[in-house]
Parts: sequence; structure tokens; C-alpha cells
Amino acid sequence: MIGDVLCLLRDRLNAHLSASLPDAGPDSAEARVQLIDGEKSDPIEFRLNAITVLLLNIEQETSQRSADPYLRTPGEASLRKLQPEIRLNLYVLFVARFKVYEEGLNQLSLVIRFLLMNRALDQAGTPGLPASIDKLVLELVTMPLAEQNEIWSALRISYQPSVLFRVRMVVFRDAEGAAVPQIGQTVVRTSQRA
Repeated sequence: MIGDVLCLLRDRLNAHLSASLPDAGPDSAEARVQLIDGEKSDPIEFRLNAITVLLLNIEQETSQRSADPYLRTPGEASLRKLQPEIRLNLYVLFVARFKVYEEGLNQLSLVIRFLLMNRALDQAGTPGLPASIDKLVLELVTMPLAEQNEIWSALRISYQPSVLFRVRMVVFRDAEGAAVPQIGQTVVRTSQRA
């Protein structure tokens, strides 16, 4: 499901950038927004003349919890006990690496504009959103310079123009659940002590 979210963002951004910048020159046949190449991950290599999407962190959202762990299936009399939902926030980094510096900044600006104009992606307005995801909310995250330095040091690469967005909430749900034993008969016993 996490991969589906990143692919959805990549595809939507590619469509937006293609519409905004119809003539991209010699690299126009290739996608303008790409996911990181898994084979070149140590150290990470960002493709030249592209925006690269990188999952930076996954965080559990603990402020909202499911109230009822039981589910009654329509048509069935029994209950099923479900594990609590796991709600995740994804921290997604969009990195612009271009031969012409200002072109990278302009394309990164288009990415920011698109993500801010489409802050909420839901089933009604977002074709391609997986059925298991109700809604995604995008939020710009501004990191202090010290944290940015730590991230780029951990990636073992020099700083590239980039922007970080928090994608809320990818929810993992227990679809199966465990059967709850039914109460067949209630017996009340009383005893009297002298």
C-alpha cells in the first residue's frame, strides 16, 4: 500500500509537469518524476534532470484511535474481533537534480504548487487511489537546517534542492478478524453463607 501511494504521487506529478512544461527538450520521453532506483541505494543516486521521490520516514499516527474493536458483518449474527487500525504518516522527500540549477528550482516549484493545490486526495477526485485508502492529506514540512544536514549526511550525498511533505494517513486495517465466541446461555448462581 505504501508503494501504491508513492506511485500515485509520481504519476500525478508526471501528468502535471507534462501539462505545465510540454517541451522538456531531449529528456522529454523519460518520466520527469521518478522513484529512487533500488539498485543504486548505497549511496543513493538521484537521476539527473528529474525529480526523485524518496520515502524518508514512516511514523505512526497515535492521536486517532479506533473506538470499537468489534465488527458485525451484515447478514451474520456473530461478531469478529479486529486488531486496532495502524494509521501511518509518510514523510516523502521530492529532490530536484538538474544540470541547469534554475530549471530544477522551477520544476520543484511546480511540484510544491501541485501538492498544495491538491492537499486532499480522496476516492471521489483521485482516479488511481487504491480502494483501501479513503483519503490522503498532504502537508508541507519545514525542517530546521540541522535536521536537513543530518538527513543529507545519512544519505551520504551533497545537498540537492528538495522539499519534504507529510502524507497522512495510510491506514492498515484488519480485514479478517478473529471470531468472538458467542454466549449461548447465561447461568447465574448464587450461594448463601450462614
